[in-house]
Amino acid sequence: MQNWFDFDFSPAISTKISQIHYTWQMADSFIAPLNTSEAVWMVRREIFDHFLIQQAQRRGAQLQTETTVTGLVWENDRWIVYTDRGEFSALYVIGADGAKGTMAKMLGFKDRKRRLGAALEVEALLAEPDRVAAHFDFGSVTNGYLWNFPKHDGYSIGAGTFRGTDEKQNLKEIAEAYAYNFGVDISKIKKYGHPLCLWDGHQKLHTQNALLAGEAACVVDPFTAEGIRPALLTGMLAAEAIDRALAGDQNALSNYSKRVQEEWGEDMSWAQKIAAVFYRIPGIAYRIGVKRPAATRRMGQILCGDNRYRDVAGAAIKQLTAGLMGN
Repeated sequence: MQNWFDFDFSPAISTKISQIHYTWQMADSFIAPLNTSEAVWMVRREIFDHFLIQQAQRRGAQLQTETTVTGLVWENDRWIVYTDRGEFSALYVIGADGAKGTMAKMLGFKDRKRRLGAALEVEALLAEPDRVAAHFDFGSVTNGYLWNFPKHDGYSIGAGTFRGTDEKQNLKEIAEAYAYNFGVDISKIKKYGHPLCLWDGHQKLHTQNALLAGEAACVVDPFTAEGIRPALLTGMLAAEAIDRALAGDQNALSNYSKRVQEEWGEDMSWAQKIAAVFYRIPGIAYRIGVKRPAATRRMGQILCGDNRYRDVAGAAIKQLTAGLMGN
């Protein structure tokens, strides 16, 4: 990810981890090294996001804070953006307002493929957090997992479900019970619940002088629910597309949709296939899949961009299916 940008992310990194600690319903513990070319970065979103804003401002971007977009109209050769603090005009618009945003609808994207997941997170401050490994617990959440990501000054603890289920789950109660295992009482800490717009197939992400990026483009990994990396990727590709459009490339925006599909979506189709099998048989998947050092190494390589789902999916699905048939 670092090589996508011309600035150093180090000031925004809270800590780095090189191990993953797994459990099944807080038992059957297993610790595996990542063995990746680069340790996995842990960031605090408020620091990381502000850092990105600062980088953009240093390159000429203007930030309009506390401003709500109320409408968009294409007029002559540009967009008129209506807000609660006046009108703005723009030759091009990027809708990047997340899973809860309204920009996609305003821009006319009415029939998007949106597979929704859900997550609840808290940021817990601790004087002496254990920063050795990230922790994932399977089996406590249907079609998802619990996580504890160590930070320099605490933990990011959360619960998420990433595939549709008829079973109602109280993520708040599940996360609170989970946090107690790390000596954290999150009952009095502000919690952030939000939907996740998971990738669910290729779709058009461009329209008249406008693009969708990040969760507004529904690019969250359907297996791990990773969202930061695809958000940065689509943001970078969107910027490149608009730069080409301004230089006179009439196919720049349509090529953006194509590039997102080629560089992210095609791999997500394999992630979706793995998720369909994995979350169908989570107990078996944990035993024969997660608890194998090679699985952690491969997933770490995928998260670092050193490997792709397409390179490991065939063997992973075969192994999981064999486990299902053998039980």
